Amino acid sequence: MMANTSAVYARIDADLKSNAESILSRLGITPSGAIQMLYSQIVLQNGLPFVPKLPNESPVAAGAMSHAMLDQALQAGVDSISQEPPLSLEAFDAELKQEFGI
Repeated sequence: MMANTSAVYARIDADLKSNAESILSRLGITPSGAIQMLYSQIVLQNGLPFVPKLPNESPVAAGAMSHAMLDQALQAGVDSISQEPPLSLEAFDAELKQEFGI
């Protein structure tokens, strides 16, 4: 017995499609399978299975920083060590939360 299926048509950027399908292929997942997984998760979660949000304006990984940005961040770290009194763990956590939302 054939499953009751319906087609989904979407227009997406050609490079995005190619890059995503390359990754899916390495995972052994077809594009149709990935869409089926997404739709299944939408139903299970009663919404999107991820939080759609804008990316952080400030990079959070050193690899995403320019040399100047990395130098500035490292210098800020060195400067904070020599603060009198040193920055407490609670204050450090509060700064991370304020700047990066973590």
